[in-house]
Order: sequence, then structure tokens, then C-alpha cells
Amino acid sequence: MQAPDPTLSLSPWGEADEVWARLVGDWTFERTIEGQASMHGTAVFRPVPGAAHSTLHYREEGRLRLLDGRAFDAHREYLYQGRPGGFAVLFAEQPPRLFHEIALRPGDADDTAWTGTAAHQCAADLYDSLYRFLADGSFTLRHTVRGPRKDYVSLTRFRATT
Repeated sequence: MQAPDPTLSLSPWGEADEVWARLVGDWTFERTIEGQASMHGTAVFRPVPGAAHSTLHYREEGRLRLLDGRAFDAHREYLYQGRPGGFAVLFAEQPPRLFHEIALRPGDADDTAWTGTAAHQCAADLYDSLYRFLADGSFTLRHTVRGPRKDYVSLTRFRATT
């Protein structure tokens, strides 16, 4: 008997080309920023009508709590564009600027359907990013940031609300 092909229909995310489109909808998230803060909130992925590429607008809003107890409302926006075998993430500015491109590969753990990594140089600081799309329908995003101005790990877990 032949073993099943691990690249076929990794539920609930589907195939690599489908992952970014399955982000459409509402999510909750929990984030820890090592040694600095935590944040919880909501994130929304919506299609951008009339965009030249298949594009999703991402907006997150939440409450950022610093280790000293101070808390602030915060938000962030990106654009996600579908690519063969993955997606690109762009800063939501005019004109949009590339943050990183993710090429997905099958996960190497039972709980992980797909993973993807990328690096982004921001001035002298380097962002190493890891996406894990989990078999339970959630996903995580880890940014490891190193450089003369920044040194931290941010870990965010997203769970669909719809």
C-alpha cells in the first residue's frame, strides 16, 4: 500500500496555493513580545476589490499591555497577496512595499499542516519570521528580531471566529 501524498489536501488549509485565501474572515489573537509586552485582540482579513493581484487587507486591533502594567490600544495593517505555493505580505502604505514572501512546505509535526519562513532586513535589524498553519485551523506567526535597535521574539496565535 502506498503512503498518502503529504502535500494533498492538508485539512483545513487545503493546498499551499489555497492557504492565503483561507485567511479571509475574522480572527482573535494572543501575542507575547518576549520581555516587553503582551497583546490580545481581533484581526480581520478582507478581499481588496479591484486590486491588480489577489489581495487581502489585514487589520488587527487590540490592547497592548507592557510589563510595567501600562496598556494602550494598538492596531496594524498589511496586505496579503496570493503567490504560487504561498503568499507575500506587504506594508499597507502607498505604494505598498514588500515585507516578505512565504513559500509554504508541508509541516513536519502532526499538528502542523504547512510552514513557511522569511527574512526581512529593516535598517540594521533583521526580522526572521515563521508561519505555522496548524491542523486545528489556527495559525501562529513568530518574528525573531535581532539587531542594534531591537532584540526580541514576538509570538502570535490566531484562532478563527467565523
